[in-house]
Amino acid sequence: MPVDPSAVTAIDVHVHVHASVDGGDEDAGGERLKAMAEYFRTDGVAANTTPDIAAYYRERNMAAVVFGVDSANGARPGAPTNEEIAELAAENSDVLIPFASIDPARGAEGVRMAKELIANHAVRGFKFHPNTQGFFPNDPAVYPLYEVIAEAGLIALFHTGHSGAGAGQPGGGGIRLKYSNPMHVDDVAVDFPDMPIILAHPSFPWQDEAISVALHKPTVHIDLSGWSPKYFSPQLVQYANTLLRDKVLFGSDYPLITPDRWLRDFAKLEIRDEVRPRILKDNAVRLFGLG
Repeated sequence: MPVDPSAVTAIDVHVHVHASVDGGDEDAGGERLKAMAEYFRTDGVAANTTPDIAAYYRERNMAAVVFGVDSANGARPGAPTNEEIAELAAENSDVLIPFASIDPARGAEGVRMAKELIANHAVRGFKFHPNTQGFFPNDPAVYPLYEVIAEAGLIALFHTGHSGAGAGQPGGGGIRLKYSNPMHVDDVAVDFPDMPIILAHPSFPWQDEAISVALHKPTVHIDLSGWSPKYFSPQLVQYANTLLRDKVLFGSDYPLITPDRWLRDFAKLEIRDEVRPRILKDNAVRLFGLG
C-alpha cells in the first residue's frame, strides 16, 4: 500500500539509510558517522536500517524518502544496497518511498543498474552526491544516466552546497565543494526539461543561485534538509513564503538531524500558516503523485 497522504502529518524527503539488515558494518557507527555527528551537533547518532527507519517514522505518523549513497570505489562494509533498501521499503510502503543512488563514475554499468532498479525494484528517484562522488552534475558523461531517469518519469535529487561529510578533517576528507554549486544543475534542468529535480539542502554558500534556478526552471524544487531551520537565510525564508511556496519541501537529513529537532525549530520560523502544510506535506504529495 503506497503512502496515504491523509494518514501522515508530513513527508520527509531526505533520509539516509546507513546500515544493512545483514549487519557486519564496523564503520556504520564509527569514526565517519561520529565526525559528521560532531559537525551537526547531534548526540547518539545510530546507523539505522531501513526497517528501523520505517518504525521510527511510523511512530511519528510521517512518511520518508530513503536512500543510500553509492560509490564506484567500493561499498562501505555493511552498507545497504539499492536493492535491499527498495525491497524493504516495499515491505513498509505505508511510510517509505525508495530512491536509489548510482555513482556516475560507473558509466555504462550504472546505466544498466538504473534500468534494472526501475524495472524490478520500483524506485521512485535517484540520489546524487556530487561532492562525495566527485562529479559536476552537468558533465555530459552523466547524461545517459539522466536519460534513463527522465524516460521513466522519475526524480533526480542532487546534494547542493556545503557538505558535512569531511568537514573539519584534513583536506576536508578529500571532498571538493566545487561540485555542489546548484548552477551546475541548472544545465541539467535545461537539457532534461521534463525530469523533476530536487536541490537538496539550503545551498550555502550558493543560496541565491539555488533560489534563482528553482524560480526559473518549472521542474526544480528545494528540500530544506541538513540544516536546522533556525539557520535558514532570510532570503530562503522569504521565497519559501512567497514565490517558491509550492516548490519547497520538508527534509531532515535523518539520522544526523532528526525530524523532531527540525520540526521544533521550524515551528519557530516565520512561515505563513497557509504555507506550512505545503512545505511539510502538500508539495511532496503533488511531486510524488500521491494525491
